[in-house]
Amino acid sequence: MSGISKAFQRRKTLVTFITAGDPSVAATEKLIYQLEQAGADIIELGIPFSDPLADGPVIQASHQRALKKNVALAEVFKLASRVRKKTDIPICFMLSYNLVVQYGEEKFYDECARVGVDGVIVPDLPPEETTDKRPQTKVDTIYLIAPTSTDQRIKLAAERSSGFIYLISVAGITGKRQKLSENLAELVAKIRKYSKLPIAVGFGISTPAQAAEAARVADGVIVGSAIVDLIGRGKIKSVPKFVSSLRRGVDASTSLSINAR
Repeated sequence: MSGISKAFQRRKTLVTFITAGDPSVAATEKLIYQLEQAGADIIELGIPFSDPLADGPVIQASHQRALKKNVALAEVFKLASRVRKKTDIPICFMLSYNLVVQYGEEKFYDECARVGVDGVIVPDLPPEETTDKRPQTKVDTIYLIAPTSTDQRIKLAAERSSGFIYLISVAGITGKRQKLSENLAELVAKIRKYSKLPIAVGFGISTPAQAAEAARVADGVIVGSAIVDLIGRGKIKSVPKFVSSLRRGVDASTSLSINAR
């Protein structure tokens, strides 16, 4: 069983996204440990790229800050290797397929397995453009499903995903939202027809209340822009406290669900 699968078995899962190298590689490493202590179950590391697909202005800006410091995939692999020596918290890379191709696909997945990266999310590589001849590796492959996804796309993504399924809560790019999709529960139910994998909801979750709302219908929540925004505004010291509040929101969803029965 993968580290990601174990995380979802333990409790409603909180996945926190940060961009590797923003504000520095050393700060990223320190923050990973702090996120774990604050209640994060999985760390999603964005790999800096000049044109990240689906990311809003907050995360795009974080990529640019990291790129100005010449943070590249090879350095993030070294970071992951150091982190793995100190903690078993699952790590997911989120990156452009262009970076995978440049690195060499087989070499990339082999290196992920070697340094202890647990999962890979490639937003610009839809399941239709992949084959079942992926590298044989223990690294989970996570696909994104959007509110606009057809049943055929959902079925294909479910068949080819491992670890968990990433459900985009609202159509569009990443960033804070005033409210989540009103048909979130219906989207989760539709995916469950095709897969028994855990479902984590991302895009737009920026408050403990929204985290609780998403966790009531899904198996986990993903929070990125709200965290990256704090980092970008020079408030990195506030991140652990914010993540702790998200953890409480996710945990509250469990008791609310039980009381509603």
